[in-house]
This record gives sequence, C-alpha cells and structure tokens, in this order.
Amino acid sequence: MELDRKRRLAVGRIWIPLSIAIVLLGALACIGLSVYVGWQLTHKPRAPITATPQDYGMAYERATFASKDGKTALKGWIIPPKGAAKMTVIFAHGYGNNRVQENVPFLPLAKRLVDEGYRVVLFDFRASGESEGDMITIGVKEKDDLLGVIDYVKEHYREPIALYGVSMGAATAILAAAEDHDVRGVIADSPFSDLESYLRANMPVWTHLPNVPFTYLILAIIPALADLDLGVSSPIHAVDRVAPRPILFIHSKDDHSIPYSESVKLYETHPDVFQLWLTERADHVKSFSLYGEEYAKRMLAFLDALAKGSS
Repeated sequence: MELDRKRRLAVGRIWIPLSIAIVLLGALACIGLSVYVGWQLTHKPRAPITATPQDYGMAYERATFASKDGKTALKGWIIPPKGAAKMTVIFAHGYGNNRVQENVPFLPLAKRLVDEGYRVVLFDFRASGESEGDMITIGVKEKDDLLGVIDYVKEHYREPIALYGVSMGAATAILAAAEDHDVRGVIADSPFSDLESYLRANMPVWTHLPNVPFTYLILAIIPALADLDLGVSSPIHAVDRVAPRPILFIHSKDDHSIPYSESVKLYETHPDVFQLWLTERADHVKSFSLYGEEYAKRMLAFLDALAKGSS
C-alpha cells in the first residue's frame, strides 16, 4: 500500500506540472496564431495598379492628397470632364484593393460619369496601391484618408461633392459624410453596418479557425496591433449624422462576403431619405459587372438629383 501511494505521488509530481505546461503551451500557440492572423488581416499585400484612365480614353492628372491625420500621403488621379464639372465624385475602394478596384471595375464606371460631366477622383487608401502607410484598419483610419481627399477637393474646386464607395470604402464613405457636411450625398455599394459585429460573425469564415477562442483573441489583438478602436468604424452609428442628406445603398442578395441585410439595416434607419437597390445573382461588389447599364443609370440619376440641389 505504501509503495502504491508513493508511486501515485511520484506520478502526480510529473503529470501535474506536465499538464500545466501543456495548457500553457496551447494557450501560447493560440495567442501566437491569433497574432499572426491579426497581422495578416491588417497587412495585406498591395494590389498593383494595372491600368490608368488613359487606357479608357480619359485625360487625367496625378495627385497627392494628405490624410486628415496630417502624416500620410495618398496617391491618386483626378479625371476632369471636357466642360464645366457638375460635381466631383470621390471613389473609395474596398479592403485589399486600390484605386482601380478591378473587380467592380472603377475605371469604366468613372468614364461613364466623366462623359456625363462629372469630375472623378480616384485614390489609394493607406497601405494600399501607391499610398503611404503600412497598416490597413478596415475603415477606422481610412476615414481620415477620405476626409483629407475631401479637403483637397474643397480647396481646389467649387462644385458640390458626392462620395461613392464599395465594401470597406462604402462604409468609410458613410463615416466621412457624417463628419463633413459639405458632402452632398453618398452611393454605398455593399457596406457593412458595424465593423466589430461583422468581424465577430465572419472571422471563422475568413480564417477557417474555431470561433472559440480565436475570434475573441483576434478581435482583442487587432486593436492593439493597429492602435485603433473598432467601434469607430460603425456606419449604423453614423447614418443619423448623414441624414437628411441622401444615401443610395446597392447590394446583391447573393453577396457571399457581406450579407445584403447589412445595407437593409442601414437603409431602414431613414427610409424617407435613403434609397435601396437590391440586385440578384451578383457576388460581392459585382452588381456593376452584372447590371452595368442599369447600375450606371441609377448612379447618374442619383448624382443628377444631387447636382441640382434636390434629394
């Protein structure tokens, strides 16, 4: 009996520390993997600039804009119409993309607007394309980038300003319009309504990692890595400061990246002044590719109303 007791004690002395070590190593592995994933999400490889407005028969000038943060230089293009501009429309690209936004694509759509008398501004958000910065913040600091471009436009041109954004850029356009009341209206294609809740719901889909513990760890680590508050990127909390200025929401019911219910939530906050166009069969930000002519007509009708000073 005494021998058995001693053996159990000896086994306990080995297994208890070993179990603690295994738990600690597992926790460290989870944290390490979460740091890696958080780093990857905020440090996407830069998509190359693959075309210019000249490829679509448009004259343009290169421009450098200063982000509202006062320290980030943003590269872009200004495409003027042939005559006097009705309005300047600033395009805002999506996560991991640049001013060309090939999956929409931006340049053919810009040509439609320029041919109708609109000035178009295309630029790269921070850490994208040719702009400065080394970290994508999914709308939090990109809002300052867009506000900086708006300031440049107000300084150089007299005509009214509208914003057009897709995905992250759509959410960012709403955030910027809420802060700058010189923006006359917004066209938002496939935005999320709240970044933190969207990431919480979709992180397992993006990372293929179990929701527990990885989603919670990653959402704790990303703000620390990027020095940001995810709650800032919340269009649902900004739309009240955009209204009664109009927003045209465009979203496909078959969007597999951001559910169309996100745009519905935003639209329903002010259905009296907001507009909603739901398409079908198009994946994320692919409505223009599938419904090109109708997309351009709806966009131009919205902008024409803004340019005339109506909503």
